[in-house]
Amino acid sequence: QYVESGGGLVQPGGSLRLSCAASGFSFTEAIMTWHRQVPGEAREWVATMFPGGATFYTDSVKDRFTISRDDDNGTLYLQMNSLKPGDTAGYYCQGAGSTAWGQGNQVTVSL
Repeated sequence: QYVESGGGLVQPGGSLRLSCAASGFSFTEAIMTWHRQVPGEAREWVATMFPGGATFYTDSVKDRFTISRDDDNGTLYLQMNSLKPGDTAGYYCQGAGSTAWGQGNQVTVSL
């Protein structure tokens, strides 16, 4: 199960931090991912964090977004800086290999 929070409306150039509380599996051993989706479009992979700490990002968010995790509390984060209107989407977290999704959290970047 995934419960995302922290989204909202922000102006271009602003920042937001998303949280994802995960449960029902061994979080400390899980490869965790963030995805985003605009209505009518395919869901897009955003970032991945391995248990050992390695991180990977899609090119459009590199140097602006940072994925992190708190293994003690089973929580995944996405720090988003220098936000652009093109980042507007619903954001979802997921354990790699899982077929479940949370309710997502809307991020809107607009004046």
